[in-house]
Amino acid sequence: MAKVEKTVKPAGKKPKLKANFKIENIVASADLGVELDLYAIAKASMDVDYEPEQFPGAIYKIHEPKVALLLFKNGKIICTGAKTEADIKRAIEQVIKVVKKYTL
Repeated sequence: MAKVEKTVKPAGKKPKLKANFKIENIVASADLGVELDLYAIAKASMDVDYEPEQFPGAIYKIHEPKVALLLFKNGKIICTGAKTEADIKRAIEQVIKVVKKYTL
């Protein structure tokens, strides 16, 4: 018969667990409530990539704040890469200025 050994933890204090964190990425969604002409938006801005064969949305990369916005024809937007709510607000305001001319 095999002998079973029991492991005993030494008596004493439990270690204190401490988590340090920082926000790296906030994802937000918005709805402009209008249809967008993604082809025209992509033509008008070098910061917008639109390849509908690869992905149904246009990718708008903003440099300040450094975020990426996914624009969809139905007017929905996904904002990724923001570190604060203020960054999201600034990015959405920037995209509205660009797409305002290209609503269907």
